[in-house]
Amino acid sequence: MVVTGASSGIGRGIALAAARAGADLALTWHANEAGARETATNIEALGRRVVISRMDLGDADSIQALAQEASTAFGRIDAWVNNAGADIVTAGGDVLSRLDKLDLLLRVDLRGTMIASWRAAELMAIQEQGGVIINISWDHVVSGMQGTNPQLYAAAKGGVMAFSKALARSVAPRVRVNIVAPGWIETAFGAGVDRDIYQSVAASTPMKRWGTPADVAGAVVFLASPAASFVTGETINVGGGVVM
Repeated sequence: MVVTGASSGIGRGIALAAARAGADLALTWHANEAGARETATNIEALGRRVVISRMDLGDADSIQALAQEASTAFGRIDAWVNNAGADIVTAGGDVLSRLDKLDLLLRVDLRGTMIASWRAAELMAIQEQGGVIINISWDHVVSGMQGTNPQLYAAAKGGVMAFSKALARSVAPRVRVNIVAPGWIETAFGAGVDRDIYQSVAASTPMKRWGTPADVAGAVVFLASPAASFVTGETINVGGGVVM
C-alpha cells in the first residue's frame, strides 16, 4: 500500500492501521522526514516492510518516481491512498494570501491527487488482481461552511470527490476508487485550536467528540480490504455525524 503524507496525523494513522492489517507500506513525506522515519520504525516493529520517499505532490515527476520505487520494492501496488495535502492553517500556511492559498490547494490537493490517481490506475490495470485507490476529501464539501479557508478547501476537496467518482466509472472493474471524507479530526490543527472552539465542535457533533486519525484509518483499511470488493465510487464520511 502507498500512503502519501504519512509523517504524522491522519497519514500516520492510516499507515499504522494498514500495517496491523498485514500490509507492507510505501510512505511519503515532504517536509517532515523525521516524522516519516518514526512512522516507518513503528511499522517495522509490527513486522511489516516499509520504504519511505520524499515527494512533492504538486510535481508530476515526483509522483512518477514514487510509483516506480513502490513497484520496484514490492512488485505490485494493491492500494494507493492519496492523503497528502497542502497546509493553509498552520506552519506558515496561515499567513499566505487568499490567492496563494487557492493556488497551493489546487496544485497539491486537487491536481496532485488527480495525477497520482491516474498513475496508480495505470499500474493497477495491468496487475492480475487490479487494485484500489482511496482519495481523501472533506465531509463539509457537500454541506458548506462559512469562511474563506472553508471556501478554498471546498473547491479543492470537492474537486477531489467529483474527480474520484468519474475515475471510478472510468477504471472499473479492475480498479476501485473510493473517497474518505474526514470532518473534525484531532490532528495538529485540532490540538492547537482555541479550547472554547474545541469544546463547541465536540458539543455540536452527534458523537460528542472530535475524531481521531484512527477513526479515519478504520474507514480506509475497510475500503482497501476484500470486504469492500463490491464498493466503488462511494464516499465514507468520518465526521461523527456533523454531515449526514
